[in-house]
Amino acid sequence: MLGEAIGALGHEIRIAYDGPAALKVVELFTPDLAILDLGLPAMDGYELADKLKCTKRVRPLRLIAVTGYGQPADRKRSQESGFDFHLVKPVGMRRLAFLIDDLLS
Repeated sequence: MLGEAIGALGHEIRIAYDGPAALKVVELFTPDLAILDLGLPAMDGYELADKLKCTKRVRPLRLIAVTGYGQPADRKRSQESGFDFHLVKPVGMRRLAFLIDDLLS
């Protein structure tokens, strides 16, 4: 639903349900921004972020963590892993839309 809502805002999106699938997506599509759940199956969002940052890029990849983990240690870890923002579920679409526009401008 989140991906569809972002697409409705006019952004070109791709959806992957786990880390390995996301890595296959970026073989054919180069996103400017990735919204990652930190608790992904098969490969967590931190590992996926590291792998995505190693892909060939013209512009740096912007990262937003969307997670149920909201303790200070969780926020610190996402910041240290290169995430631009750490959002705790449930995520408000108004705030997410503002962050996306801000990061892509």
